[in-house]
Amino acid sequence: MIASSIRGGWQTTLADLAMILFMVTAAAMAERPEPDADAAASAATPTEAPSPAPALPASGEPIAIYRAAPGAPPIGQWLAEQPRDPRQNLTIIARHRPGGGDRAAAAALALAQEARRAGRSARIVVEPGPAEELAAVLDFDGRQPN
Repeated sequence: MIASSIRGGWQTTLADLAMILFMVTAAAMAERPEPDADAAASAATPTEAPSPAPALPASGEPIAIYRAAPGAPPIGQWLAEQPRDPRQNLTIIARHRPGGGDRAAAAALALAQEARRAGRSARIVVEPGPAEELAAVLDFDGRQPN
């Protein structure tokens, strides 16, 4: 008979194994490869769900994310619902497929003008991406807001 001096027994071992499985799964999900551009472009549709959070060009952590989508409230209303802090920055991110840069820039500028009417200035980032996306991010990234 093997005597164990550790209390908890099989429950502790099972909890440890569950935590290890969770960490391995999370690491594998973070490292999964991106789909090739041709497959992503052909599979993307306007009704495709956007990614959970846009990759940010800033170094700060987002505190709130707005997505311009059908049925979404106007950005002015969304901004009014957010806690106000003078250290916050608003970044508008417009992603576009090849050839859609002008349309994405115009949409981002229109969203920035709405934000300006709500009393917030914004920086605009327009970049190519696998799908069209327009989002605004409130963050604290160390920049000095205007």
